[in-house]
Amino acid sequence: MTDDTSEPRPTHASRRALISGTAAGTGAVLASAPGAAAAGDGSGHRSRSVLDADEHWPDGPGRRNRPQSPDAELRAIMRAVDRRRIEANVRKLVSFGTRHTLSSQTDPERGIGAARDWIYDTMSRYAQASGGRMTVEKQSYVQQPDGARIPTPTTITNVIATLVGSEEPNRVYVISGHYDSRVTDIMNFTDYAPGANDDASGVAVSMELARVFATYRPRATLVFAAVAGEEQGLYGADHMAQTYQDQGVDVQGMFTNDIVGSSTGDDGTRDAHSLRLFAEGVPTAETDEEAAVRRSVGGENDSPARQLARFVTEVADNRSTGMRIRVIYRRDRYLRGGDHIAFLERRFPAARFTEPNENYAHQHQDVRFEDGIQYGDLPRFCDFGFITRVARVNAATLWSLATAPGTPKGLTVDTSQLDNNTALAWEAVPGAAGYEVVWRPTPQDDWTHVIRVRGTRTSTTIDLSKDNVFFGVRSVDARGRRSPAAFPVPASG
Repeated sequence: MTDDTSEPRPTHASRRALISGTAAGTGAVLASAPGAAAAGDGSGHRSRSVLDADEHWPDGPGRRNRPQSPDAELRAIMRAVDRRRIEANVRKLVSFGTRHTLSSQTDPERGIGAARDWIYDTMSRYAQASGGRMTVEKQSYVQQPDGARIPTPTTITNVIATLVGSEEPNRVYVISGHYDSRVTDIMNFTDYAPGANDDASGVAVSMELARVFATYRPRATLVFAAVAGEEQGLYGADHMAQTYQDQGVDVQGMFTNDIVGSSTGDDGTRDAHSLRLFAEGVPTAETDEEAAVRRSVGGENDSPARQLARFVTEVADNRSTGMRIRVIYRRDRYLRGGDHIAFLERRFPAARFTEPNENYAHQHQDVRFEDGIQYGDLPRFCDFGFITRVARVNAATLWSLATAPGTPKGLTVDTSQLDNNTALAWEAVPGAAGYEVVWRPTPQDDWTHVIRVRGTRTSTTIDLSKDNVFFGVRSVDARGRRSPAAFPVPASG
C-alpha cells in the first residue's frame, strides 16, 4: 500500500466547530544551531528557535506515521456502492408507514413485520451471489414487559447477514443500523413514522454493503445487521451483542450507523463531507482494577474504542471516500444513546457514525407543518449522496479491518524497574508478517511515529522513555495492511 495524505475539504463552511481526531503529528524535530540552548535576549528568556523546537518534544526513533491508501481492490469496492440503490432502500423502508417496535408483525404491507420480512428477503437475494459464504438470519427473542417502553411481551427480531471469513471466521467486525422508527410519543405505534434518517439511512448502509461484499472473500468475518427495538431501549443490539458474547465470538470492532442521512443542520448549515465518529475514552465496562491502572498510566485517551477511531481516520479519511472523519471524544451525544453501547457494555470495541449537523425537527417528531416548519423524518430531508459517502467510509473501514491481521492481544510494558527504555511484549497474531510499534507525545491525539519490529518477534525494547510518550503495537501483513493498535498495560508480577 502507498501513503496518501491528501484530504477532501467540505464544500461549505460550517459555523459549528467540530472536534477532529485527524490532527496529524509531523514527527519532525526542528534542529537548533549549536549553542542555541544558551541563546537569548539577555533577559533570561530562551530564543524563539529553542521554543519552537520544544513544541516537538520529545524526539525519538521511527518514521512518521501515515494513513493507509486504498488498494485497487478496495477502490473497486467503493466504486460499486450505488447511490440509487441506497435511495430506493430508504424509500422502501419509509413505505411501510411505521416501523415502530410495537406495530404489527403480521400485516404484510404496514408495520415492523413487513419491514423485517422485506429486509430479510432482500439481503437473502444479495447473499445468493456469495456462493454460500454469506448467510442471512432472523435473530429473534421475546422481550418481556419492562415497565417503561415495552408494555407487553414483544418479539424483537434482528436481520443479520454474515459473510464468513476465509481464514479467521471467529474474528468478527459488525456494522448495523436500526430499522424501527418512532414519532413524538414513544408509545404511539400506529401513526405515520417514516424514520428516513433515523434510521433507514443506517439500514440502507448495511444492506448496500452486504450486496457489495457478497462476492468478496475477506480474511475475517463481516456482519451487516439491521436491528430492532433501538428506540424502545437498544433491545435488538443488546440481544445480538449478548449472543456473540455467549458464543465466544471475538468481535474486534462494531460500528452503528445511526442518523447518517443528512448533511444539513437545523440552521441551514451544510457540510456534505464530514462524518462524526463518537468514541468513548474511559471504557463503559471498565473494572475497578482497570480504572486504577488507567489512572496510573494515563490511558483515558487509549481505550479500544479510541484505537478503533484512530484506525478509521487512517483508512477512511481520504479522497476515495470523499469524507473527513471528525472523531468526537465521548460515547454519544447528550441525552442520546445508540446500539454501540450494547457492545461496549460487553467489552467489544465499538463506536457510532452520525451526520455532522442534526436537525431535531426531523427526528422523533409527528409529521406535521406547524408555524412555517415542516416536522417529521421524511425522505425529502435526506442527502442520498451523503449516505453513499458514509457507506464508502464503512466499506473502507470494514475491508481494511477484515483483510489485515487482528489487533495484538496481551500487550504489556515492563515496569519492573526504573529506566529510560520501554520494553514491550505481546501475543503472536495469526497471519501477521510482522509488527509495528507506534508512539506519540502525550498531548497528541493520533500516533505520530512508527517503528518496525524485526522479523516476527513478539517483544522489543525501544530507546525512548515510557514516561514521556504513549506506545501501541499493531500487526502488519505481507502487503503492509495493518491492524488497529493495542495499548499496553503494566506487566503483572
